[in-house]
Amino acid sequence: MRPIPDDLAQALEEWHATYRRLAARPGTALRRRLLRLSTGVMFHPHWENGRGAAARSALYAAGRGGKS
Repeated sequence: MRPIPDDLAQALEEWHATYRRLAARPGTALRRRLLRLSTGVMFHPHWENGRGAAARSALYAAGRGGKS
């Protein structure tokens, strides 16, 4: 399996940070940012060519600092 691209890992880190901020202080701007980040992560070119659940699992583990 190819390693996760840096831009994809960064987007997921930003997603987690935005989610935490939104949980602490709800707001329209944060919800919109979370939606944009979600779209960027889910439709990133890395997922093309048959990458599936294992690749996504590795990405989410990387976003949590390697914790399951």
